[in-house]
Amino acid sequence: MKFAVFETEQWEHDACLRLSPAYEVSCVRDTLDEASARLHAKADIISSFVYSQLDASVLAHFAQLRLIATRSTGYDHIDLGYCQSRGIIVCNVPGYGDTSVAEHVFALLLGLARKIADAAERTRRGRFDQAGLRGFELKGRTIAVIGAGRIGMRVIEIARGFSMDVIAVDERHDDQAAQRLGFRYASLDGALGQADIITLHVPATPETRRLISEREFALMKPGAVLINTARGSVVDAEALVRALAGGRLAGAGLDVMAQEAQLRDEAQIFRAGAGTNADLRAFAANHALLGFANVLVTPHNAYNTTEALARIIDTTLANIEAFARGAPQNVVVAP
Repeated sequence: MKFAVFETEQWEHDACLRLSPAYEVSCVRDTLDEASARLHAKADIISSFVYSQLDASVLAHFAQLRLIATRSTGYDHIDLGYCQSRGIIVCNVPGYGDTSVAEHVFALLLGLARKIADAAERTRRGRFDQAGLRGFELKGRTIAVIGAGRIGMRVIEIARGFSMDVIAVDERHDDQAAQRLGFRYASLDGALGQADIITLHVPATPETRRLISEREFALMKPGAVLINTARGSVVDAEALVRALAGGRLAGAGLDVMAQEAQLRDEAQIFRAGAGTNADLRAFAANHALLGFANVLVTPHNAYNTTEALARIIDTTLANIEAFARGAPQNVVVAP
């Protein structure tokens, strides 16, 4: 069987060779697009990360495709309807980055609370004054964890270690965990009105698109801080710009943005069918966010630890081996 892996580094290539000789493995550094799909059109199995857009126009080039093993928990970059209609199984990697992402939440939060980026840049220039660098403690602050799944629960554990008051928002309540860790559940509106810090841990779905928008920013306490390590589409970028510019928010820590691909390569906004005026407005809003002194942006890096990456590749290869045995695991879509 032919296995094509996209968005790879050398160590991932070496790891994937563990499947040889049962599989003919091809590793590609670039993202999967129509051009690279044509070059690997005979693949039975493909794997990519989230920067490849696996829509119908790309997937149609793979006439004998049987399995997509995405190296991510999220799968909003894959056209699931197309896969289901063509009998293509889609597997993901659940739970690889719980600790990595949760710790990154607090890296962003502490960076904002103690103005780390400004302080470090100031001393790099030889300035050692403290003017404008006064921060705030996390102890005693209220943090709202929107989405109390695996990552959200790890965030709660860390927050309690900082002696923070924790409110969780989730459709499902784990009352035993709430009692053990010492947090309480509330509605989204109720949590937004009480929280000093809001951190987002929901998947990208039609229901969560722009979950945090104009109305939600208006409900937040003045001076609140927003952290987003979930997906860019969960936050209305234009509304976030207005909330920051108007002083409603004290700051934001963002590891994800809705137009990440365009921000990585701005030439993409000029390609054919690049999007509507609304898409370009959102791109402009994301670009504006990069200029706010009270906004920390990292390049979708929350998952990027040695431990998490090892779990990603190990689970991906295990997913492929399970598929070969006729017992697929971590299945998102099945025929």
